[in-house]
Parts: sequence; structure tokens; C-alpha cells
Amino acid sequence: MRWLVWTLVLLVPSLAQSFEVVSGEARYRVREQLVQIGITDAVGTTQAVKGQVALQGTRATGEFVVDLRELRSDQQRRDNYLRQNTLQTDRFPTATFRPKAVEGLPNPLPQRGRFPVRVVGDLTIRDVTQEVVWEGEAEFSGEEVKVRLRTEFPFERFQLTQPRVPILLSVENRIRLEVDLSLRRK
Repeated sequence: MRWLVWTLVLLVPSLAQSFEVVSGEARYRVREQLVQIGITDAVGTTQAVKGQVALQGTRATGEFVVDLRELRSDQQRRDNYLRQNTLQTDRFPTATFRPKAVEGLPNPLPQRGRFPVRVVGDLTIRDVTQEVVWEGEAEFSGEEVKVRLRTEFPFERFQLTQPRVPILLSVENRIRLEVDLSLRRK
């Protein structure tokens, strides 16, 4: 009987815990130089984020989906160009991230506290999937977890073409993605 108690004590921390998105926001940031305006960051955001994740130790499974058709910046012309040309949202309406590992969290998962995290997984934009690493933090507060993550990569990594339009002098070849998620334990 004693061996059963010790087995349970050793197994409990490694049991998977599941979380689902309650709310979230995804953003892109791209440095651009516009005629008569100069250098600025183009920022597009959407709150059309859904998903879930199960954590077991450092292993992660699940899926997060962002509806790219809902991305909005401060310029409708930019948004239309990105939807029609760069992202081709008529054919590829979503971006999907499937996490494989989360590093930096204590085991078992805490009820409270803030921890730096590194999340590794497969990101699919259009029909191209690449492994990416997100850096950020997770803040636990009872049944809720707030997660802030960021990653960056060049356009060609996902076979995206840098925008080229007359009012745009240049676009930096670096896309920065950011997500703010509010998760709840299931």
C-alpha cells in the first residue's frame, strides 16, 4: 500500500493541466518608411484568437488559431493590401500555432506568480509551417493565467512577399508577432 501512495505522489505533478483562451489579442509589427511621414511601425491587431493547450512538465499540446481576416491597423489601404496580397486571406484565413514545449514554468504549475517562459512550436501562415520560438512571461492568478509572448522572423521564412506600393519607400525584412492571452484552467 505504501508503494501506491508514493507512486501517486510522484505522478501528480506530471499530470497534464489544460487551459483554454478566454480572451486574447494578436499583433504584428513591421517597421516601414512612408513618403512624407518617415519611419514608423505598422501595427495590426485582432482579438479573434481562440485555442487551448495542455501542459505536462515541459511538454505542450494544443492549438491556437488567429483569424487573419480580422487584422486591423490604422490604415484601411494597408489592411486591404495585406489581406489580398501578403496573407491572401481569401485562401488562407487563419494562422495556427501548435505548441510543443514550454520552458521556464515550475512543476507542478503554481497558483500564483510570474515566470519568464519560452514556448517552442509550429506556426503555420498560409500553407507554410515553421518551428518558431516565442519569448515572454506567464502570470498565474488562481484559475487564470495571463501570457505575453513575442517572436520575430524575416518575411521569406514563411514565403511572404514584402509589401511594395508607391507611398511606401521601404519595409524592414522583419515581422514581429506579439500575443497577449488570458487563459483559464479547464
